[in-house]
Amino acid sequence: MKALYLSAAIIAATFATPAMAQTQGVSDTEIKIGGLHDLSGIFAGFSVPAVKAIQQHFEEVNAKGGINGRKLVYIVEDHGYNPSKVPQLANKLVNSDKVFAMLMSLGTPHNLAAFKIQDPAGIPNVSPLTAARQMLQEPLNLHYAGTASYYDAVRAAIRWMKDNEKSTTVCAMFLPTDFGEEIHMAAVDEAKDSGLKYGVESTHKPDDADFAGALQKMNEAGCDLVTVALGIKQTITVLGTAKKLGYTNMKFLGSSASFHTAIAKVPGGITDGFYAAAGWQDLEARKDDPTVAAWIAAYNTATGEKDLPGTGALLGRSASEIMVRALEGAGKDITGESFQKAMESLEYDDVIAGNKVKMGPGDHLAADDIYISKIEGGSWKTVASTK
Repeated sequence: MKALYLSAAIIAATFATPAMAQTQGVSDTEIKIGGLHDLSGIFAGFSVPAVKAIQQHFEEVNAKGGINGRKLVYIVEDHGYNPSKVPQLANKLVNSDKVFAMLMSLGTPHNLAAFKIQDPAGIPNVSPLTAARQMLQEPLNLHYAGTASYYDAVRAAIRWMKDNEKSTTVCAMFLPTDFGEEIHMAAVDEAKDSGLKYGVESTHKPDDADFAGALQKMNEAGCDLVTVALGIKQTITVLGTAKKLGYTNMKFLGSSASFHTAIAKVPGGITDGFYAAAGWQDLEARKDDPTVAAWIAAYNTATGEKDLPGTGALLGRSASEIMVRALEGAGKDITGESFQKAMESLEYDDVIAGNKVKMGPGDHLAADDIYISKIEGGSWKTVASTK
């Protein structure tokens, strides 16, 4: 039986089409897409709904016949926001599951670790769930970012805060990771270029829960604008602690990693007044748009949820739209080259994210708009944009 099996495999390989023989993750019946997520750590609030949204969209596409008759399969691994787990998980997805591409993998250090396995194998990395500038590092033909970088967005917001909130002294609270350092450096660089004072800073571990000491130090230093690069729960704790300590003159600014529905919806107005700079718009103010309303209904039906989909779900749906459009544009015989050409030809209004997607050769940033938002009355309100 073993000899017969090997003979059959050899015959199949002999008559395989070039696409079948060369394109990993693409068969006659399916296209395998991978994702490295935080389903159990400090950013699970992003990953869990993002995965649900991608799966819901893929199932919708599959119900209509898939991509040229091929079903989309999303294979997800949980790193729990621990970068040390990534090499093993990335190796599984690339070399065991043999995915065609990675979609929406969460975390800056996590994606960077995965690149060491993905890039040599020629695996495209699409719309990672991080806005770090490193997501567009070489080889550019394999890397496609979703929205404006943390660095650019935070710098734009600091300039706006100087002009509109009269901020004078910038300080920073951050995780000492690739993610946190990018936002930290945005604060340092923009303070210097805008003529602002850069005050003090504090670094924190992912499991830190007491920020009173750090905030007291910042208050003593006269910080009136504090950039935050922490986990979702940590950010909420920082805002609540600052209010308890009476630091009402201290404004807080987060990146897209803090632009999350859960932060806005904390009861009691604890997070009101918090700012964030991101590459998309909050969903709540646009929920009555017909396209948005239809997606909300489909998502809630598929997941059994009743509330308005949160930020993670919005980003998952936006990323899956990019992937689906590119796979459709790559043609029946999907190759790395045809996929790249399709990605570089994308141009459309992303109604779900409220931004415009446009890429081209040498430009692999899907949407470069920047929106500055503020929590008012438990909801995110857009106060400015670069659009």
